[in-house]
Amino acid sequence: MLKQARRIVIKVGSSLVTNQGKGLDHSALACWAAQIAILKQMGKEIILVSSGAIAEGMQRLNWENRPTALYELQAAAAVGQMGLAQAYASSFSEYGLQTAQVLLTHEDLSNRKRYLNARSTLTTLLKLNIIPIINENDTVAIDEIRFGDNDTLAALVTNLTEADVLVILTDQAGLFTSDPRKHQDAKLLSEVNAGDPALEKMAGGAGSGISRGGMQSKVIAAKRAARSGADTLIASGHEDNVLVRLSQDEAIGTRLLARIPVLAARKQWLADYLQVRGYVTLDKGAVKALAADGKSLLSIGVISVEGEFERGEAVSCLDEEGREIARGLINYSAVETQKILRQASSEIETILGYVDEPELIHRNNLVLL
Repeated sequence: MLKQARRIVIKVGSSLVTNQGKGLDHSALACWAAQIAILKQMGKEIILVSSGAIAEGMQRLNWENRPTALYELQAAAAVGQMGLAQAYASSFSEYGLQTAQVLLTHEDLSNRKRYLNARSTLTTLLKLNIIPIINENDTVAIDEIRFGDNDTLAALVTNLTEADVLVILTDQAGLFTSDPRKHQDAKLLSEVNAGDPALEKMAGGAGSGISRGGMQSKVIAAKRAARSGADTLIASGHEDNVLVRLSQDEAIGTRLLARIPVLAARKQWLADYLQVRGYVTLDKGAVKALAADGKSLLSIGVISVEGEFERGEAVSCLDEEGREIARGLINYSAVETQKILRQASSEIETILGYVDEPELIHRNNLVLL
Protein backbone atom coordinates (compact mmCIF):
# COMPACT_ATOMS: atom_id res chain seq x y z
CA MET A 1 0.00 0.00 0.00
CA LEU A 2 2.62 2.53 1.12
CA LYS A 3 5.26 1.10 -1.21
CA GLN A 4 3.30 2.09 -4.31
CA ALA A 5 2.03 5.41 -2.90
CA ARG A 6 3.47 8.64 -4.26
CA ARG A 7 1.78 11.20 -1.99
CA ILE A 8 1.21 10.32 1.67
CA VAL A 9 -0.47 12.16 4.53
CA ILE A 10 0.91 11.12 7.92
CA LYS A 11 -0.88 12.01 11.14
CA VAL A 12 0.87 11.67 14.49
CA GLY A 13 -1.12 12.14 17.68
CA SER A 14 -0.24 14.04 20.84
CA SER A 15 0.82 10.90 22.70
CA LEU A 16 3.52 10.29 20.06
CA VAL A 17 5.09 13.74 20.08
CA THR A 18 4.80 14.78 23.73
CA ASN A 19 6.10 13.50 27.06
CA GLN A 20 2.70 12.40 28.36
CA GLY A 21 1.47 15.89 27.63
CA LYS A 22 4.44 17.54 29.36
CA GLY A 23 5.79 19.45 26.40
CA LEU A 24 7.33 18.12 23.21
CA ASP A 25 9.36 14.94 23.10
CA HIS A 26 12.25 16.15 20.94
CA SER A 27 13.74 12.68 20.59
CA ALA A 28 10.40 11.46 19.20
CA LEU A 29 10.27 14.34 16.70
CA ALA A 30 13.83 13.51 15.62
CA CYS A 31 12.75 9.90 15.06
CA TRP A 32 9.81 10.93 12.87
CA ALA A 33 12.06 13.24 10.88
CA ALA A 34 14.59 10.44 10.32
CA GLN A 35 11.92 8.05 9.04
CA ILE A 36 10.26 10.63 6.82
CA ALA A 37 13.67 11.52 5.39
CA ILE A 38 13.99 7.90 4.24
CA LEU A 39 10.54 8.06 2.63
CA LYS A 40 11.60 11.26 0.87
CA GLN A 41 14.67 9.47 -0.49
CA MET A 42 12.28 6.90 -1.95
CA GLY A 43 10.69 9.71 -3.97
CA LYS A 44 7.56 10.11 -1.89
CA GLU A 45 5.78 13.38 -1.17
CA ILE A 46 4.96 13.73 2.53
CA ILE A 47 2.45 15.90 4.35
CA LEU A 48 2.64 15.71 8.14
CA VAL A 49 -0.38 16.47 10.32
CA SER A 50 0.86 16.84 13.87
CA SER A 51 -0.73 17.50 17.22
CA GLY A 52 1.27 18.85 20.15
CA ALA A 53 0.87 22.64 20.14
CA ILE A 54 -1.47 22.84 23.13
CA ALA A 55 0.55 20.29 25.12
CA GLU A 56 3.74 22.28 24.41
CA GLY A 57 1.99 25.50 25.38
CA MET A 58 0.79 23.94 28.62
CA GLN A 59 4.35 22.94 29.47
CA ARG A 60 5.71 26.40 28.70
CA LEU A 61 2.96 27.97 30.80
CA ASN A 62 3.48 25.46 33.64
CA TRP A 63 -0.12 24.19 33.41
CA GLU A 64 -0.51 20.60 34.62
CA ASN A 65 -4.10 20.06 33.42
CA ARG A 66 -5.55 20.79 30.00
CA PRO A 67 -7.77 23.87 30.36
CA THR A 68 -11.40 23.84 29.35
CA ALA A 69 -11.88 27.56 28.78
CA LEU A 70 -11.61 28.41 25.08
CA TYR A 71 -9.44 31.49 25.57
CA GLU A 72 -6.97 29.51 27.68
CA LEU A 73 -6.75 26.77 25.04
CA GLN A 74 -6.15 29.43 22.39
CA ALA A 75 -3.41 31.01 24.52
CA ALA A 76 -1.73 27.64 25.05
CA ALA A 77 -1.90 26.94 21.30
CA ALA A 78 -0.38 30.33 20.48
CA VAL A 79 2.54 29.70 22.81
CA GLY A 80 2.95 26.07 21.81
CA GLN A 81 2.89 26.58 18.04
CA MET A 82 6.15 28.49 18.32
CA GLY A 83 7.86 25.52 19.91
CA LEU A 84 6.24 22.92 17.64
CA ALA A 85 7.26 24.66 14.41
CA GLN A 86 10.75 25.35 15.70
CA ALA A 87 11.27 21.75 16.86
CA TYR A 88 10.17 20.25 13.54
CA ALA A 89 12.25 22.69 11.52
CA SER A 90 15.31 21.78 13.57
CA SER A 91 14.69 18.02 13.33
CA PHE A 92 14.21 17.98 9.55
CA SER A 93 17.13 20.34 8.90
CA GLU A 94 19.42 17.52 10.06
CA TYR A 95 18.49 15.79 6.78
CA GLY A 96 18.61 18.86 4.58
CA LEU A 97 14.81 19.08 4.47
CA GLN A 98 12.75 22.23 4.78
CA THR A 99 9.37 22.45 6.49
CA ALA A 100 6.47 24.87 6.32
CA GLN A 101 3.86 25.47 9.00
CA VAL A 102 0.26 25.47 7.73
CA LEU A 103 -2.54 26.24 10.22
CA LEU A 104 -6.11 25.61 9.13
CA THR A 105 -9.63 26.01 10.46
CA HIS A 106 -12.80 24.39 9.15
CA GLU A 107 -13.79 27.82 7.86
CA ASP A 108 -10.72 27.86 5.61
CA LEU A 109 -11.93 24.74 3.84
CA SER A 110 -15.68 25.41 3.88
CA ASN A 111 -15.15 28.59 1.87
CA ARG A 112 -14.72 27.38 -1.71
CA LYS A 113 -12.19 30.07 -2.67
CA ARG A 114 -10.06 29.55 0.44
CA TYR A 115 -10.33 25.78 -0.06
CA LEU A 116 -8.83 26.13 -3.55
CA ASN A 117 -6.15 28.51 -2.26
CA ALA A 118 -5.17 26.03 0.47
CA ARG A 119 -4.89 23.26 -2.11
CA SER A 120 -2.70 25.42 -4.34
CA THR A 121 -0.43 26.33 -1.44
CA LEU A 122 0.05 22.74 -0.35
CA THR A 123 0.69 21.40 -3.85
CA THR A 124 3.20 24.21 -4.46
CA LEU A 125 5.06 23.35 -1.24
CA LEU A 126 5.26 19.72 -2.36
CA LYS A 127 6.63 20.74 -5.76
CA LEU A 128 9.30 22.74 -3.93
CA ASN A 129 10.25 19.58 -1.99
CA ILE A 130 9.11 21.14 1.27
CA ILE A 131 7.29 19.15 3.97
CA PRO A 132 4.09 20.89 5.11
CA ILE A 133 3.49 20.52 8.87
CA ILE A 134 -0.24 20.97 9.35
CA ASN A 135 -2.22 21.58 12.51
CA GLU A 136 -5.58 23.02 13.37
CA ASN A 137 -5.35 26.76 14.04
CA ASP A 138 -6.41 26.45 17.68
CA THR A 139 -5.34 30.05 18.29
CA VAL A 140 -8.38 31.42 16.47
CA ALA A 141 -10.69 28.40 16.09
CA ILE A 142 -13.98 28.43 17.99
CA ASP A 143 -16.32 25.52 18.64
CA GLU A 144 -18.43 26.25 15.57
CA ILE A 145 -15.48 26.04 13.18
CA ARG A 146 -13.33 23.35 14.80
CA PHE A 147 -12.44 20.15 12.97
CA GLY A 148 -12.82 18.43 16.33
CA ASP A 149 -9.65 16.38 16.08
CA ASN A 150 -6.63 16.01 13.85
CA ASP A 151 -7.88 12.69 12.45
CA THR A 152 -10.63 14.64 10.70
CA LEU A 153 -8.16 17.30 9.61
CA ALA A 154 -5.79 14.67 8.20
CA ALA A 155 -8.59 13.04 6.21
CA LEU A 156 -9.69 16.36 4.73
CA VAL A 157 -6.09 17.21 3.81
CA THR A 158 -5.86 13.78 2.14
CA ASN A 159 -8.88 14.66 -0.01
CA LEU A 160 -7.67 18.21 -0.57
CA THR A 161 -4.28 17.15 -1.92
CA GLU A 162 -5.49 13.95 -3.64
CA ALA A 163 -3.04 11.88 -1.60
CA ASP A 164 -2.77 8.16 -2.22
CA VAL A 165 -2.65 6.97 1.39
CA LEU A 166 -3.50 8.34 4.83
CA VAL A 167 -1.37 6.98 7.68
CA ILE A 168 -2.76 7.50 11.17
CA LEU A 169 -0.23 6.73 13.89
CA THR A 170 -1.62 6.25 17.36
CA ASP A 171 -0.82 4.60 20.71
CA GLN A 172 -2.82 1.49 19.75
CA ALA A 173 -1.67 -1.36 17.49
CA GLY A 174 -4.56 -0.74 15.09
CA LEU A 175 -8.29 -1.34 14.94
CA PHE A 176 -9.58 -4.12 17.18
CA THR A 177 -12.90 -5.96 17.40
CA SER A 178 -13.32 -4.23 20.81
CA ASP A 179 -11.29 -1.98 23.09
CA PRO A 180 -8.14 -4.01 23.94
CA ARG A 181 -7.67 -1.92 27.09
CA LYS A 182 -10.93 -3.35 28.43
CA HIS A 183 -11.34 -6.70 26.66
CA GLN A 184 -8.54 -9.26 26.65
CA ASP A 185 -10.18 -11.23 23.83
CA ALA A 186 -10.09 -8.24 21.45
CA LYS A 187 -8.63 -9.18 18.07
CA LEU A 188 -6.64 -6.96 15.73
CA LEU A 189 -8.26 -6.44 12.34
CA SER A 190 -5.56 -6.58 9.68
CA GLU A 191 -7.67 -5.52 6.67
CA VAL A 192 -11.18 -4.08 6.42
CA ASN A 193 -13.19 -1.91 4.07
CA ALA A 194 -13.28 1.79 4.87
CA GLY A 195 -16.85 2.98 5.28
CA ASP A 196 -18.19 -0.32 6.63
CA PRO A 197 -20.94 0.80 9.08
CA ALA A 198 -19.98 -1.99 11.49
CA LEU A 199 -16.58 -0.38 12.08
CA GLU A 200 -18.00 2.77 13.69
CA LYS A 201 -20.04 0.67 16.13
CA MET A 202 -16.97 -1.38 16.93
CA ALA A 203 -14.69 1.62 17.62
CA GLY A 204 -14.59 3.12 21.09
CA GLY A 205 -14.40 6.67 22.45
CA ALA A 206 -11.53 9.11 23.00
CA GLY A 207 -8.16 7.92 24.17
CA SER A 208 -5.89 9.88 26.51
CA GLY A 209 -6.68 13.10 28.33
CA ILE A 210 -4.21 14.95 26.12
CA SER A 211 -5.70 13.90 22.76
CA ARG A 212 -9.21 14.61 21.52
CA GLY A 213 -9.52 11.78 19.02
CA GLY A 214 -10.34 8.13 19.59
CA MET A 215 -10.52 5.06 17.38
CA GLN A 216 -13.99 6.05 16.22
CA SER A 217 -12.68 9.32 14.83
CA LYS A 218 -10.00 7.36 12.96
CA VAL A 219 -12.59 5.04 11.42
CA ILE A 220 -14.62 8.04 10.26
CA ALA A 221 -11.46 9.69 8.96
CA ALA A 222 -10.73 6.58 6.88
CA LYS A 223 -14.23 6.74 5.40
CA ARG A 224 -13.67 10.38 4.46
CA ALA A 225 -10.28 9.62 2.90
CA ALA A 226 -11.85 6.82 0.88
CA ARG A 227 -14.18 9.29 -0.82
CA SER A 228 -11.18 10.52 -2.83
CA GLY A 229 -9.86 6.99 -3.38
CA ALA A 230 -7.24 7.00 -0.60
CA ASP A 231 -6.58 3.92 1.53
CA THR A 232 -5.86 4.36 5.24
CA LEU A 233 -3.38 2.67 7.57
CA ILE A 234 -3.90 2.80 11.33
CA ALA A 235 -0.84 1.62 13.24
CA SER A 236 1.04 2.10 16.48
CA GLY A 237 3.57 4.88 16.46
CA HIS A 238 5.47 2.99 19.17
CA GLU A 239 6.52 0.31 16.67
CA ASP A 240 10.23 0.60 15.86
CA ASN A 241 10.83 2.33 12.53
CA VAL A 242 7.13 1.97 11.72
CA LEU A 243 7.01 4.31 8.70
CA VAL A 244 9.97 2.69 6.97
CA ARG A 245 8.56 -0.78 7.59
CA LEU A 246 5.15 0.29 6.29
CA SER A 247 6.85 1.68 3.18
CA GLN A 248 8.18 -1.83 2.58
CA ASP A 249 4.60 -3.13 2.83
CA GLU A 250 5.20 -4.93 6.12
CA ALA A 251 1.89 -5.97 7.68
CA ILE A 252 1.56 -3.62 10.64
CA GLY A 253 -1.69 -2.33 12.09
CA THR A 254 -4.96 -2.17 10.17
CA ARG A 255 -5.47 -1.43 6.49
CA LEU A 256 -8.76 0.26 5.63
CA LEU A 257 -9.27 -0.10 1.90
CA ALA A 258 -11.06 2.52 -0.21
CA ARG A 259 -13.80 0.41 -1.75
CA ILE A 260 -16.57 2.99 -1.81
CA PRO A 261 -17.44 5.14 -4.84
CA VAL A 262 -14.95 7.96 -5.36
CA LEU A 263 -16.61 11.37 -5.29
CA ALA A 264 -15.72 14.23 -7.60
CA ALA A 265 -13.84 17.06 -5.89
CA ARG A 266 -16.92 19.29 -5.57
CA LYS A 267 -18.96 16.42 -4.12
CA GLN A 268 -16.18 15.75 -1.58
CA TRP A 269 -16.30 19.40 -0.61
CA LEU A 270 -20.06 19.21 -0.12
CA ALA A 271 -19.81 15.99 1.87
CA ASP A 272 -16.99 16.78 4.27
CA TYR A 273 -15.79 20.37 4.24
CA LEU A 274 -18.98 22.28 5.02
CA GLN A 275 -20.42 22.84 8.47
CA VAL A 276 -23.98 21.54 8.63
CA ARG A 277 -26.27 24.33 9.77
CA GLY A 278 -29.55 22.44 9.96
CA TYR A 279 -31.58 19.36 9.13
CA VAL A 280 -34.55 18.53 6.94
CA THR A 281 -36.45 15.27 7.37
CA LEU A 282 -37.80 13.70 4.19
CA ASP A 283 -40.70 11.39 3.49
CA LYS A 284 -40.14 8.04 1.76
CA GLY A 285 -40.95 9.45 -1.66
CA ALA A 286 -38.32 12.17 -1.36
CA VAL A 287 -35.73 9.67 -0.08
CA LYS A 288 -36.34 7.49 -3.14
CA ALA A 289 -36.18 10.52 -5.46
CA LEU A 290 -32.74 11.43 -4.10
CA ALA A 291 -31.18 8.04 -3.41
CA ALA A 292 -32.57 5.93 -6.24
CA ASP A 293 -33.64 8.35 -8.96
CA GLY A 294 -30.89 11.00 -8.70
CA LYS A 295 -33.36 13.87 -8.52
CA SER A 296 -33.35 17.20 -6.71
CA LEU A 297 -35.04 17.74 -3.36
CA LEU A 298 -38.42 19.47 -3.60
CA SER A 299 -40.25 21.16 -0.75
CA ILE A 300 -43.22 18.81 -1.03
CA GLY A 301 -41.09 15.93 0.21
CA VAL A 302 -39.94 17.64 3.42
CA ILE A 303 -41.67 16.65 6.68
CA SER A 304 -39.83 18.86 9.20
CA VAL A 305 -37.05 21.40 9.61
CA GLU A 306 -34.48 21.84 12.41
CA GLY A 307 -31.79 24.45 12.97
CA GLU A 308 -31.19 28.02 11.88
CA PHE A 309 -29.75 28.34 8.40
CA GLU A 310 -29.74 30.81 5.55
CA ARG A 311 -29.95 30.37 1.79
CA GLY A 312 -26.81 28.73 0.42
CA GLU A 313 -25.77 27.02 3.66
CA ALA A 314 -25.26 23.28 4.10
CA VAL A 315 -28.06 21.18 5.53
CA SER A 316 -28.33 17.48 6.22
CA CYS A 317 -31.16 15.42 4.69
CA LEU A 318 -32.51 12.73 7.03
CA ASP A 319 -34.94 9.91 6.46
CA GLU A 320 -37.83 9.31 8.86
CA GLU A 321 -35.60 7.11 11.06
CA GLY A 322 -33.09 9.95 11.46
CA ARG A 323 -30.40 8.49 9.17
CA GLU A 324 -28.45 10.99 7.09
CA ILE A 325 -28.86 10.13 3.42
CA ALA A 326 -27.58 13.30 1.77
CA ARG A 327 -26.14 16.74 2.32
CA GLY A 328 -26.41 19.85 0.20
CA LEU A 329 -26.68 23.60 -0.24
CA ILE A 330 -30.24 24.74 0.38
CA ASN A 331 -31.97 27.43 -1.67
CA TYR A 332 -34.17 28.77 1.14
CA SER A 333 -33.64 29.78 4.76
CA ALA A 334 -34.95 27.73 7.69
CA VAL A 335 -37.86 30.16 8.15
CA GLU A 336 -38.75 29.97 4.45
CA THR A 337 -38.38 26.19 4.35
CA GLN A 338 -40.71 25.84 7.32
CA LYS A 339 -43.35 27.79 5.43
CA ILE A 340 -43.14 25.81 2.19
CA LEU A 341 -42.59 22.25 3.46
CA ARG A 342 -45.16 19.73 2.19
CA GLN A 343 -46.05 22.22 -0.55
CA ALA A 344 -45.62 21.84 -4.31
CA SER A 345 -42.95 23.96 -6.01
CA SER A 346 -45.71 25.77 -7.93
CA GLU A 347 -47.02 27.11 -4.60
CA ILE A 348 -43.75 28.68 -3.39
CA GLU A 349 -44.38 32.10 -4.95
CA THR A 350 -47.92 32.22 -3.56
CA ILE A 351 -46.72 31.38 -0.05
CA LEU A 352 -43.54 33.48 0.10
CA GLY A 353 -44.41 36.18 -2.41
CA TYR A 354 -41.36 35.27 -4.50
CA VAL A 355 -39.51 32.21 -5.78
CA ASP A 356 -35.72 31.86 -5.86
CA GLU A 357 -35.53 28.30 -7.17
CA PRO A 358 -38.16 25.61 -7.77
CA GLU A 359 -35.96 23.07 -5.95
CA LEU A 360 -35.19 23.16 -2.25
CA ILE A 361 -31.79 21.61 -3.03
CA HIS A 362 -30.70 21.12 -6.63
CA ARG A 363 -29.05 17.76 -7.36
CA ASN A 364 -25.88 19.55 -8.56
CA ASN A 365 -25.52 20.95 -5.04
CA LEU A 366 -26.29 17.67 -3.28
CA VAL A 367 -24.21 14.62 -2.38
CA LEU A 368 -25.50 11.22 -1.28
CA LEU A 369 -23.91 9.74 1.82
